[in-house]
Amino acid sequence: MKVAVIDYGMGNLHSVLKSVQFVNDIGADIFLTSDPEQVIKADKVIFPGQGAMPDCMRELNSHGLAEAVRESTRNKPFFGICVGAQLLLEHSEEGNTPGLGIFKGEVKRFAANLLDANGERLKVPHMGWNRVYQRQAHPLFAGIEDGERFYFVHSYHFAPAEADINLAESEYPDRFCCIVGRGNIFATQFHTEKSHRAGLQMMKNFLAWDGTV
Repeated sequence: MKVAVIDYGMGNLHSVLKSVQFVNDIGADIFLTSDPEQVIKADKVIFPGQGAMPDCMRELNSHGLAEAVRESTRNKPFFGICVGAQLLLEHSEEGNTPGLGIFKGEVKRFAANLLDANGERLKVPHMGWNRVYQRQAHPLFAGIEDGERFYFVHSYHFAPAEADINLAESEYPDRFCCIVGRGNIFATQFHTEKSHRAGLQMMKNFLAWDGTV
């Protein structure tokens, strides 16, 4: 089984690669690639991202990978991480950037005046460990408790137009969607590669996943 980690010059690529290789107990061939043909030929695809969405979209297009990503979301297990997940929506407020339009909805910035339960101002970007509350059963949640903590670094969040793609939520301070998915696609706002045991379990689940729910 071939698992492509898309390299378009943006993202925590080597950390993502190492985390997936660490849980690879099934002998999968896991590799970084910037070649659209290798992405299309892979059995599974991981789409990481880190940084500003306009930069990520520009680099994705400059590497000729946008259509390879679209094709992969149609027919194989697909895992998006952070900005790689945000790019799946139609539009982002960050730089007024069009996304790939795999899912209907937007990526919106957290408000500047957020307060916690004690009236203290919350910083943007949202950075640190937050609980993730599962809204729907999914094979990638196997061995992960509802309310488990994952590691976030982001100023923007999913605002999906369709309720059925909202697979999980977190809080800052209000609930926001932090995992989107449907069918063979699963995409997280948080960084699985920085989320220790729970993140590794999620990636291990992805390697075993056949793309059905």
